[in-house]
Amino acid sequence: MSSEEEKTQRVEIESQSEKLLSQGTQVVPRKPILVKKNQENESTPHLRLRAAMSRATIELVRTPGFEDSASTGVIYVMSRATMLGWGYKNREWCNFGQGAPEVGQIPNSVPRPTSASWNPQGNEYASVAGTKKLRQAVADLYNVRYRVGLKSQYTYENVCITPGGRASLTRLASTFGQVYLGHFLPDYSAYEEMLSVFKKFVPIPEMLDPLLDYKERIANLHREIVAKGLSLVLLSNPSNPTGNVIEETELDEWVQLARDTHTCFIMDEFYSNYIYSHPVEQNGRTVSAASYVHDVNSDPIVIVNGLTKNWRLPGWRITWTIGPKDVIRNVANAGSFLDGGANHPFQEAAIPLLDPKFVHEDTKCLQDHFRKKRDYVASELINMGIDIPKISKGTFYLWADVRNLPPPLNMGLGFFEEALKFKVVVVPGIFFDVNPAKRRNLFHSPYHHNVRISYGPPMEELALGLKNLREMIHKYTKK
Repeated sequence: MSSEEEKTQRVEIESQSEKLLSQGTQVVPRKPILVKKNQENESTPHLRLRAAMSRATIELVRTPGFEDSASTGVIYVMSRATMLGWGYKNREWCNFGQGAPEVGQIPNSVPRPTSASWNPQGNEYASVAGTKKLRQAVADLYNVRYRVGLKSQYTYENVCITPGGRASLTRLASTFGQVYLGHFLPDYSAYEEMLSVFKKFVPIPEMLDPLLDYKERIANLHREIVAKGLSLVLLSNPSNPTGNVIEETELDEWVQLARDTHTCFIMDEFYSNYIYSHPVEQNGRTVSAASYVHDVNSDPIVIVNGLTKNWRLPGWRITWTIGPKDVIRNVANAGSFLDGGANHPFQEAAIPLLDPKFVHEDTKCLQDHFRKKRDYVASELINMGIDIPKISKGTFYLWADVRNLPPPLNMGLGFFEEALKFKVVVVPGIFFDVNPAKRRNLFHSPYHHNVRISYGPPMEELALGLKNLREMIHKYTKK
């Protein structure tokens, strides 16, 4: 390699900082990112990922009519971990990667079901929209928690039951028209595949500024909607992976913006019980755009949620979509050819878990436990030299910046591959760079130096994983 090629290119942030300072915004300067030219072609982790992304195959015989399907970034992460020995029953490993909470009893929690029974009718197909009883139970929960005193109330006709969060989003996407859909970066990695498969609508990304804590300003969002003609906006709240929360007055303004601009906001609220922005005395409080909807059938607000994260029951595959009746009819129709509907017996078993008193008590325990885990993991990571620019106020993730660590740990993919050698799974930040066409060079991703670290596992697993990460960092620091 020539001396010219060995030169590094500096990705400057000072000019952007000066602009923000001139507007009166306080900015904490960040260390400039140093990236070698052509480094992607020289990095084994990046070449390995590129090979997986290209869907290349060495098979000499291919079944006619088929092409390889895409998989999410988290699936790639877990596949790599599995190749190296990770498994759910392997206690030598710590899974900081997969987006799942611990599913057992947590301190002081309400007893959870460990078995289910049903009559023979439960062996029949359920409606693709879900059973009427469960749909009404979801509507009742939202009315009690978010709509007390409001004239417009949700009914079962505003709810569709789906077999998992991806099914909720896929059904919705299959009903979109030929429109522009706005989404944010970084955000949930599975959005990338959903935005790639369906071709009728055009995804328009907006990159959130780390200098502004990855927070979108309502005035800027209004300009984006009007200037680009967005008909739909998709976002997770709380945000996966940053842990930001839009709530109270700010969330009210977002819902008002949807009304004013006639733009449908699709609110992914799968982490809405994991909220830590309030004092511990207020534990049990949750956040939903449903609080600020004026008319449940005319306001363009669609919410997806379910038992997966907030109830810590990912294996049940019971989730829901809430919105205006016309949207719900279309989502139900889509289920008839996409997935056939959710598990019938588990729909019946889910109804008691939606009792508002149960939800409040269960959420209190959840928030107390996960807040303690968040504080513990964040403190340990910071002591190791890993930068956590902002402690999450929601979800069970920390959005970490590893650029200050020694190579190869100062890149998200490098950190990921080295952590696997120490039996720890994390998710590289580039997987939250929702980039459906995969046009960008991997080293050009703004999240090249980030990793998402989950504090979803039980405390003893977190302690083991942190110990292993400390050993990994020590190995490269002492060189």
